[in-house]
Amino acid sequence: MNTKQIQKFVMRYLNTTNCHIIEKNPAYVTVKLSPEADKSLTNRPYYWGFIERTETPPETMSFKFIFDPERMRQDEAATAARSAAAGAPTVSSEQGGVRQDTILGRYLGIAVPPAMGPGRITNDEVTYGSKRLEQLFQVVKSGGKFVQMFEEPAAGTRNSLLSPPYTTWLAVNFKVEFLCDMKRDELHSLGVNLTTGELITHFHEKLMELALSPQFPENSHILKQQLTIMRGRSILEQHLEKLLDRTDHNWAAAAHERMVDELARVDGYYSELHEGSDEAAKPQVAVQWESRKQEMEWQYRPRIQVCVINCGIFHLRSEMLS
Repeated sequence: MNTKQIQKFVMRYLNTTNCHIIEKNPAYVTVKLSPEADKSLTNRPYYWGFIERTETPPETMSFKFIFDPERMRQDEAATAARSAAAGAPTVSSEQGGVRQDTILGRYLGIAVPPAMGPGRITNDEVTYGSKRLEQLFQVVKSGGKFVQMFEEPAAGTRNSLLSPPYTTWLAVNFKVEFLCDMKRDELHSLGVNLTTGELITHFHEKLMELALSPQFPENSHILKQQLTIMRGRSILEQHLEKLLDRTDHNWAAAAHERMVDELARVDGYYSELHEGSDEAAKPQVAVQWESRKQEMEWQYRPRIQVCVINCGIFHLRSEMLS
């Protein structure tokens, strides 16, 4: 991911979680987190436990998420140079800070210095490979595993009593991994109509063409489901299994041959080493021999692993995918 892609991803997360954007710059964004984002990103379970017990308005943290550290340093240097040329005094945050009322101060009489209060803004680099970006990936992945969405009706049918009915689709995005000493991944997006049992491939691509909302549209109704979610899941899994059965498996045969060759080399090396060792060292050599064989089998043994990335229930207009 490049800087623009990272910034787009972070901004989308901040807007989705209703964070307050204080300042936006091509190199960074200053934001006051919403309660939802604060709970996910700041790791303050005791604080939020206290807030929930006392029903006190929360004081969320503020961050400056830096996407391009070098550009931000250049901008700060240029700003400082202009200020110095204009003769403007520089005031540090500690000198200009004002003590703020805090929850601990109100309830326990504790005075918190400005640098540690809710007005403090923490700089945090969000670049590719950073811990914060990885945390955001995990938060989004965890929060987006299961969704329920409704297709938004056309502008002319929003208030119409004759709006088309909605059918319910179960959509699952599968990740298929072909593993040996090499690796190849495939993504399969499948959707099944829980009313008719119709199955559609590349379902995610079709969803990207639609306007979706978590809100159920007014003056709309959903057709009765004929299939349960469990039955729909079975249909998708059976389709994927048949698809994998028809896949060319020459790669697995070649990987198995490479595994046999590597195991033969390991056996040849350790058999000579075992025979040339004294009786005291032979048990240790045997353990190393078996461990090495297990490593070779794990590395070269061909196998297919399937996992679910995410899934959802989508209520779409009945003629949408016809």
